[in-house]
Amino acid sequence: MNIFVTVLAALVVLEFIVIFVLETVQTTSQKTADTFGIPVIELGKPHLNAALKNQGVYNLCIAGLIVAGLVAGDALLVASTLVMIVIVAAYGSLTVQRNIILKQGGLAILALIVMVATGALL
Repeated sequence: MNIFVTVLAALVVLEFIVIFVLETVQTTSQKTADTFGIPVIELGKPHLNAALKNQGVYNLCIAGLIVAGLVAGDALLVASTLVMIVIVAAYGSLTVQRNIILKQGGLAILALIVMVATGALL
């Protein structure tokens, strides 16, 4: 993989680590409330709090898959994970908030475009 793909994929990893921190470590913070458009009081409710923490762990695992692909030089693993991110972001755009496709999927889409344009999947 070329440097552009590596940098974009690393930025996606960073993004998903930040999401993990917001959802799992800072679950009831104002920053989490602002990011997800959920009042802090709602974030403190046990069921929502537990669901967010669970979702945060999933996001950390997604970051781990990309890291594994980068370390192994496995472009297919990186691309597959990026496609999964785009699918989930598209679903979120349809069901939660339209801009999720750009907020959560934008870097992944860009990384995929660069992968295809540079032949990184060959």
